[in-house]
Amino acid sequence: MTSTVSTPPRAETRIYRRMLLDKKKAILQALGVKADLLALNDRIRDEDQAQHSLEEFVSLRLSGLEYLQLRAVEEALHRMEAGDYGVCRSCHEPIPAKRLHAIPWALYCVRCQERIADAPYRETLQLPCDDEGEDSYGSPEI
Repeated sequence: MTSTVSTPPRAETRIYRRMLLDKKKAILQALGVKADLLALNDRIRDEDQAQHSLEEFVSLRLSGLEYLQLRAVEEALHRMEAGDYGVCRSCHEPIPAKRLHAIPWALYCVRCQERIADAPYRETLQLPCDDEGEDSYGSPEI
């Protein structure tokens, strides 16, 4: 059975592949520099230890975020090889080119990404209700 969802045209895919490879290279370079700086640290004076510890914590936290982004980039490259790059994982519609140019490793279209990102807030946000089933702002309970 042939899929009805279209992936980006071949020329566009080459552009996205180049963008992803460039991003991967930049992340790997940044991670390498941070690792080198952490390895080169000499004995730190006691009065500088707190500042150094904070800087090291921030650097390691950023490295963790960069590692997650690196994984997302690599997964996008794998989706290209598999032929399902540029297709929203939720609604299975093509992800618009504008979004892929902005975030070439995107898994979801904007609408689905917003729905996924807002889900925890919708589940936990509950306004207090009065006895008549209205929230404290006078709106009917949803």
